[in-house]
Amino acid sequence: MRLIKEYLLNNQSFLILICLFSSPLSAKGLQPTFPKPSRALRKELPISVKKQGSSFYKKELMDGKFSSWPLQKSSESRGIGIGLKAAWKIFKKKQDVIVAVIDTGIDPYHPHLIKNLYAPKGTPSSKNYGVDFSKGAAFKNRPYDQHGHGTHVAGIIKSIFPDVKILSLKYYNPKASGKENLKSTIAALRYAVDLGVDIINYSSGGPESANEERRILEKAKKKGILVITAAGNEKSNIDLPHKKNAYYPASYVLPNILTVMAHTSSLKILKDSNYGRSSVDISAPGQRINSSLPKSRKGYLSGTSQSTAFVSGVAALLKANYPHLTFVELKMIIKKSAIKSSIFAGKSITSGRLSAKKALELARSLYSPQLLSPKLALTSRSPGSKTQRKKVLKKLTKKSGKIHYRLRTSSRLWP
Repeated sequence: MRLIKEYLLNNQSFLILICLFSSPLSAKGLQPTFPKPSRALRKELPISVKKQGSSFYKKELMDGKFSSWPLQKSSESRGIGIGLKAAWKIFKKKQDVIVAVIDTGIDPYHPHLIKNLYAPKGTPSSKNYGVDFSKGAAFKNRPYDQHGHGTHVAGIIKSIFPDVKILSLKYYNPKASGKENLKSTIAALRYAVDLGVDIINYSSGGPESANEERRILEKAKKKGILVITAAGNEKSNIDLPHKKNAYYPASYVLPNILTVMAHTSSLKILKDSNYGRSSVDISAPGQRINSSLPKSRKGYLSGTSQSTAFVSGVAALLKANYPHLTFVELKMIIKKSAIKSSIFAGKSITSGRLSAKKALELARSLYSPQLLSPKLALTSRSPGSKTQRKKVLKKLTKKSGKIHYRLRTSSRLWP
C-alpha cells in the first residue's frame, strides 16, 4: 500500500512517498527486527558485470525500483539526467572505494544496500556494519537508521556506483541537543579521517562553526580525503558577510571541501537550496529523489542532502576508475565537467550542474595516455608527468573567493 507523510526535520519539510512493507518492531523498541531478505529480494540486488553490452554495469539498474529520475533513461533522452549511462560505458573499475556516510545510520538488511556495507573490523554483517557515535548509542557496531535520512543518502550513492563500499558512521540522535550532535559529528569525522577513507559524504551541517571540526577537516586535507558537503536548505546566499548566512562545514575555507546546491527536474534551483558564487561549487539533482528507506522501503526526499549524495557517487566512480586521483584532481574534474547554465550563473563557482558523463570523459582525456599525445598524458608512466599535471591543474583550476567566518550558537539543521 502507499502512504504519504510529511516529515518536519528542524524546520525543514520533506514530502515522502513510501511504499510500505510489513515489519514487526522489537519489544525493547531499540531496533526493528525483521527477517533477512528472501531469495527473491536477493535476486533483485544490482550486480556488476565485466561487460553488459558496452556498459560496465547492467543498464537496467538505472530504472530499478530504488533509482530516481536523474539516473533513468527517460531523463537521459530529455537531457536532464547526469549522463550515467554514458559514464558507465567508459567506466572500468580498478579498485574498491570506501565512502564514509556521516548521517543517521543505515538499514543493514535493505536489499539495495546489503552488499555494499563496509565494516572497519571483521566481516560486514547485521551485527557489524559501521560505527554509532550518536549520544546513548545502544550498539557501537550497529548504526541502525531509525530516521531514514542516512539510508536514503547511501542508496543514492550506491545507485550511481553499484560496487561502492559504504561505511556508515551515525552521529544523529533526535533527542540530543545541537551541541551533542555536533560532538558526535566531530567524533565520526575524526574516525573516518584516521581510518583513511577515500571520500566523506556529509549531507548535513549548521550555522555554527567549531574549531575542532575545522582541525579535523584540515587533517583530512593532509591525508588526501575529499569531503563532499551540503550547501544547506535555508534559501540563503552563504557568501554574504552576515552570521545568519553561514553554513558549516560548507563555509570553511578548505580546498578539500566540495559544496553542493540542489536543482529540480526542470533544471531550476531548488527553492530552499542555499547558494553562493564563491562558497558553493556545483549543483546536483535534489527534488523528489527516490531512494532506499529503512525496512526495505523506498521513498522520496528533497534537499541538498540528496544532491550531495549524487556528487559523492560520481566522485566514487571516478576514484574507482582512476585510483591515483588526488582530492584536488577529483574536485577539479567534477567542477570543470559541470554543464554550464545561465540558471546557475552567479549562484556557484562553476555556474553549472553535475555530469557523470562529462566527468568520466574529462578524466579519461587527462589520464589515458593511449588517447593522448605524450605531451598531455598525465599518468605516472609518462615522462615528466608531475610537471605536466601541475601545469594542467593550474590551467583548469579556478580560484574561489574568500569566505567570511561567522559564528552562531544554535542547533544544527538538516540540509
